[in-house]
Amino acid sequence: MAGVLEGIRVLDFGRYIAGPFCAALLADLGAEVIRIERKGGGEDRPIIPVGAGPEGGGAMYLAMNRNKLGMTLDPAAPKGREIVKRLLATADIVVANLPPRVLRSLSLDLESLRRVKPDIILVTVTGFGAGGPLSHKHGFDGIGQAMSGAAYLSGAAGQPTVAKYPWVDFGTACLCAFGALAALLERGKTGRGQKVEGALLRTALAFANAHLIEQALTRVNRIATLNRAFHSAPGDYFRTRDGWIVMTVIGEPMFRRWARMVGEEHWLSDPRFGDDQSRADHGEIFSARMALWCGERTTAEALAALEEASIVASEVLSPQEALDHPHIRAARLLEEKTHPALSRTLPLAPTPIELSETAGSYRRPAPLLGEHTAAILKNLGYEEAEIAALEAEGVI
Repeated sequence: MAGVLEGIRVLDFGRYIAGPFCAALLADLGAEVIRIERKGGGEDRPIIPVGAGPEGGGAMYLAMNRNKLGMTLDPAAPKGREIVKRLLATADIVVANLPPRVLRSLSLDLESLRRVKPDIILVTVTGFGAGGPLSHKHGFDGIGQAMSGAAYLSGAAGQPTVAKYPWVDFGTACLCAFGALAALLERGKTGRGQKVEGALLRTALAFANAHLIEQALTRVNRIATLNRAFHSAPGDYFRTRDGWIVMTVIGEPMFRRWARMVGEEHWLSDPRFGDDQSRADHGEIFSARMALWCGERTTAEALAALEEASIVASEVLSPQEALDHPHIRAARLLEEKTHPALSRTLPLAPTPIELSETAGSYRRPAPLLGEHTAAILKNLGYEEAEIAALEAEGVI
């Protein structure tokens, strides 16, 4: 079955995560995505080395660039600019999470793009968003975590803690893909392209909004409580006899089942614990009781009892345990794929959203450095002698 975006061409000038993963999601849905990077490879290519070498790239590159064609190019060279211009004339979307100044210098800003193709869509990402005193600054995922209050409220009080998986970057990528699809729908109605602009801080503040509203309206001034929940209880991570679990109790019916399970039914009539928030305000009492209960049981025993009581819970997995987990494998949440630069398969996460009629698909691994440069240029009308000359001159 053809992908829903078949016939759409995307030029990916992105780097790291927010831009490249946005383009990867579009590629999963059938778009032809061409990753364009400098001749020696982008600065994101070697991150998290896994033995694929400079031609194959690191784990970040392998995950972010599946389903793409790859070409190398010096877009600042005059002949490189001409190649970009010819590519743009065939493109529907440009993804470029580059600073506005760099976009302008490479003629990848919206005005410049429209001079080549009036209906083109530009998807770009900044660190801080436009219109403020920090708009000129670069940003990474950790900036969003830090400036949204997320790091302050994570870990232990007095020790801001960053999440090791970059949720701000990935969230921004998903929102940009969402914006790109919306822009395509609008173009279908009006014939006009537009700029889709994401920002790491914008994403982080959107995800943190409920906590920020609480702070603005109540001045509660929360501080980090390790893993204990802020708005219900018990909700925490607990050590068992042979591992760890996470569990969360929300709502009166679940709290009743939990209290009966641990033998504390008298708490059901305790005026201190009348609703989720009041229980959270006394969360250390519930965490201490649950810690005792879990400490007497293995992980399997604890999870079985929680399942019997219809309480949301799971074991805490290491990365290796996640790779080996029977549900993750059976549900194909990770799929083993081959890559020409690797002697072993890599566990690649498929498109993280399922469409029943036009599902995303895996068609090719992340490209080797410059793997498709010649083929792309031939498709643009370049002859073999011209391509050889461009290579000799260092343009490609």
